[in-house]
Amino acid sequence: MKRLAIFASGSGSNAEQICLYFLHRDDVEVSLIFTNNPQAGVIKRACKLQIPVVFFDKKTFYETGKIQQILQNEGIDLVVLAGFMLLVPPFLVDAFPKRMINIHPALLPKYGGKGMYGHHVHEAVVKAGEKESGISIHYVNHHYDEGDIIFQASCDIDPSDTPDDVANKIHKLEHENYPRVIDQILSGQP
Repeated sequence: MKRLAIFASGSGSNAEQICLYFLHRDDVEVSLIFTNNPQAGVIKRACKLQIPVVFFDKKTFYETGKIQQILQNEGIDLVVLAGFMLLVPPFLVDAFPKRMINIHPALLPKYGGKGMYGHHVHEAVVKAGEKESGISIHYVNHHYDEGDIIFQASCDIDPSDTPDDVANKIHKLEHENYPRVIDQILSGQP
């Protein structure tokens, strides 16, 4: 059985979609959800799905090997970032080469990097008058949003779209594609 760990800092809608996608599979399991935010909505979603949650603070994440040890002890095959706001420390990235992925709410390399997440991205896309936006699923490396791209999907942006309109289009792409791409990665197909 392939085992996933999801890292999330926010509401957890992508994490929930991933969990539901694999819920009745006997070959893939979401084993743990990690969060650095004790108020994150992902906690409630994980509890509803009976998936254990691991809490940690920045000091633990950056200055100890505790998270890496938990991942390795649990036999995690793929680490999935889903709305996780911290830059993953190099030692943890290096422990999971080509086995740690992230989703970004834009067509990288546009609108990526530090500070470019969630609504900040959608506001920038609208302000720039872009005609399209989308999602990028990529491997995690030592820099924000610079890892090799695995998959991208786009959507049209209308001149009348607000950042909220763009966010809704992006969430739809994320929920439709992230679980499927994870499944392909686990089966060696991307």
